[in-house]
Amino acid sequence: MVKSINFLKRKAGMSVEAFQAYWRTTHAELVKKVPELRRYVQCHTLLSGYRKGEPVYDGVAELWYDDTDTMRRIAGLPESRTALADERNFADPSKTAFILTEECVQKEGPTNSAMVKLVEFITRKPGVDVEAFQKYWRTIHGPLAARIPMIRRYVQCHTRPSAYRAGRQPLYDGVAEVWADSTDALRESEKTPEYAAVLADEPNFIDRSKLAFIITKEHTVL
Repeated sequence: MVKSINFLKRKAGMSVEAFQAYWRTTHAELVKKVPELRRYVQCHTLLSGYRKGEPVYDGVAELWYDDTDTMRRIAGLPESRTALADERNFADPSKTAFILTEECVQKEGPTNSAMVKLVEFITRKPGVDVEAFQKYWRTIHGPLAARIPMIRRYVQCHTRPSAYRAGRQPLYDGVAEVWADSTDALRESEKTPEYAAVLADEPNFIDRSKLAFIITKEHTVL
């Protein structure tokens, strides 16, 4: 299964509250009509994330398909075109982008609507090739992060190899998703030795100068 992660910024002049309400209701209803879409989740940046300025994104949309052939085929359907055209009613198309990924679950656990979800946007360290980056993230770094007690669920989303064909460089090499009981729990995790080990390991494969994140609330639409 392939997972598309779409990065969204609201259109100019639209409040965060109006953006979230439109996305969660009007737009969600349109996306739900797209045939063969297996799952659709919206992750809305917490309002507290705006206290110190604009976050990198107002949210991310996650869409699951059986495979890329299915994704391409249904992109031309009227329901898909209608949903895509509607994005202009609440999102800035010049700041909207996506990557196609494959999930690697590092820590499985139940989640609920009261939890927060940390979404990190990851770029590999210069000089580290894609295969080495993905292997290190999956086998070395992932198990380190999974040991943090406050983490309830942890999923790595690795950008698909096709994004690198012909020398192309995708927007991100991957996205990390972490569920926790609350923002307080995330802050408490930073005091643990397990978190310190994760932080110390990041320079081995990540370009920390490009590391960004949002803390969100997850809304499962489909």
